[in-house]
Amino acid sequence: MKKLLVGGLIWAAALTAGAGPQVALETSMGTITLELNDAQAPASTANFLRYVRDGFYNGTIFHRVIDGFMVQGGGFEPGMRRKATGAPIKNEAANGLKNSAGTIAMARTADPHSATAQFYINLVDNAPLDYPSRDGWGYAVFGTVIDGMEVVRQIGKVRTTAGDMPTQDITIIKAHEVTKSAH
Repeated sequence: MKKLLVGGLIWAAALTAGAGPQVALETSMGTITLELNDAQAPASTANFLRYVRDGFYNGTIFHRVIDGFMVQGGGFEPGMRRKATGAPIKNEAANGLKNSAGTIAMARTADPHSATAQFYINLVDNAPLDYPSRDGWGYAVFGTVIDGMEVVRQIGKVRTTAGDMPTQDITIIKAHEVTKSAH
């Protein structure tokens, strides 16, 4: 038993040793904590962290919500005022990460390399968004919700318009990096 416990602790330590940066999204519905995968999605992670560090996401809304699919945010302020973004990044969808429930990925237009600040969190497994998708690219996953998935599901249940816009503002009050504590 003791050997099994020690082995399990070593295994758990190995899993967390390479853990990526963490970001908290303090929303009007609760906090969502993300762990980013800078090893498999370095450009997407660096891009997201740049927006976080610049305070870009503070005051933005989740502007597209489709229950049973995903919640999307990061590009608009209340009143659907679009925020100016930086240059698009290269699509990293071929990184082996899947659009599984609870993952965060870069939103983009029909142009595979058009992702800037907008992101979405998958409410369910969305294999059709994985690389290679219909357009040959897919959508780049770059992290996972490690705490607050109940908040994401709650956002997914809000009333929306015919255009998938929430009828109430769901605001990202503050996005910030989380300092990981040593266990």
